[in-house]
Amino acid sequence: MNYFSSDFKLGILGGGQLGKMLLFDTRKFDIQTYVLDPSDEAPCKIACNQFFKGDLMDFETVYNFGKKVDVLTFEIELVNLEALLKLEEEGVKVFPSPKTLKLIQNKGIQKDFYIQHAIPTANYKRFENLKSLIVDILDSKTKLPFVWKCTEFGYDGNGVKVIRQISDLDNLANVECIAEEMVPFKNELAVIVCRNPSGEIKTYPVVEMEFHPEANQVEYVICPARIDDKVAEKARAIALNVSEKFNHVGLLAVEMFQTEDDEILVNEVAPRPHNSGHYSIEASYTSQFENHLRAILNLPLGNTDSKVAGIMVNLSGEEGYSGDVVYQNIEKILGWNGVTPHIYGKKQTRPFRKMGHVTIINQDINEARRIAEDVKNTIRVISGQ
Repeated sequence: MNYFSSDFKLGILGGGQLGKMLLFDTRKFDIQTYVLDPSDEAPCKIACNQFFKGDLMDFETVYNFGKKVDVLTFEIELVNLEALLKLEEEGVKVFPSPKTLKLIQNKGIQKDFYIQHAIPTANYKRFENLKSLIVDILDSKTKLPFVWKCTEFGYDGNGVKVIRQISDLDNLANVECIAEEMVPFKNELAVIVCRNPSGEIKTYPVVEMEFHPEANQVEYVICPARIDDKVAEKARAIALNVSEKFNHVGLLAVEMFQTEDDEILVNEVAPRPHNSGHYSIEASYTSQFENHLRAILNLPLGNTDSKVAGIMVNLSGEEGYSGDVVYQNIEKILGWNGVTPHIYGKKQTRPFRKMGHVTIINQDINEARRIAEDVKNTIRVISGQ
């Protein structure tokens, strides 16, 4: 099929920053792109050929949108699964497959999948709702501390909380959830796996993630991870195994823990471009977004190696500020070598909302990390007075 400068149409469910960054490559290749998102102010709206406003969880909306395109992908997992399954049955190519998404969309089902396929993961229990979890704690069957996760609709640190005492459960939603054993770990790592329908598969280098202690959001992504080569090889091998078991097409971001004794445990996965791969736009021969596009169109995959060390700093809304966004001091970092900001196009900021990121590239990973700290301490995402 001729994708370039043709009548071919690629559909993207979700119009957020991941879609916006993917559109850079669709425009580079002159591929027609349709986007569906519930917000009139979706970041994707600026760069797609046609934008449609609608509910991603509504069957008719997703189904009717899917009938307009030749290949359908998504930048967020919270989409109507039944519509995707029907579209696939009717011949629309959907990547990743809804069968894969069905195993990933619910974190309880995802965790069960790991156990069924002997993929190493932290011990956990599933609960129908918060009330049944509390009963289990009071019966001394679930021990504190643990990590609480809602099984659906969690994102960007929402839906995850460390429970050290039973009062920490106050004000949490009474929804299906899991209680996961807290794992003592050295590092949180991630590997992005890229696979096309022909079976060609590649992994990006292992990255190391540093998290904000309160928001449970990634603050820094460091590539390459500062770990032993043997640990990195093990992480990439496990990520490839996870990809094979899910039989995914496109990108699969595999988040992991490196334990104190250098074992690798899979935390969770995302079947789409991912925060842990943003560094690749500047630091890699082929960005994660271009490789996602290549994969879902069954084109040869690009080189996933890094040209240079890269660190990504997330730009999140500062506490105490809500309203029209202002990127304070951005002109200062624009004058620094190897520093590239990406602004997502969200007009309204609020505490901890992801508003952009900055990539720092340097031949020396330690120097890149130092500059990243300076970036973090210089730029502020606040609201206008």
